[in-house]
Amino acid sequence: MRYMLLICDDENGSPSQEELAADPVHTAWKAALDERRAELFGARLRPVADATTVRVRNGETLATDGPFAETKDFVGGVSVIEAADLDEAIEIAAGHPYAARGCIEIRPVWE
Repeated sequence: MRYMLLICDDENGSPSQEELAADPVHTAWKAALDERRAELFGARLRPVADATTVRVRNGETLATDGPFAETKDFVGGVSVIEAADLDEAIEIAAGHPYAARGCIEIRPVWE
């Protein structure tokens, strides 16, 4: 079964790309995913300052800067994984370094 991991954190303390690449905890988690062949797709997202939210109301398209809600937590990345069941998806998500500083939301993918 496929699951989407929404990797959430406080943007004010988010590490740089270089810091992530040098972080042994993050690289170990990625290596474990690669060993399992569990990750189908993963990407880090740009900061919320680069986001655009689109709504259509009464046939009019409204585009606004920023995220859909005022919050300090944001979705900073996504990972689509293949796991046998929710228990395995939880095990994979719990190993992500951001689970200890932010949160990882797991959502099953419609198939």
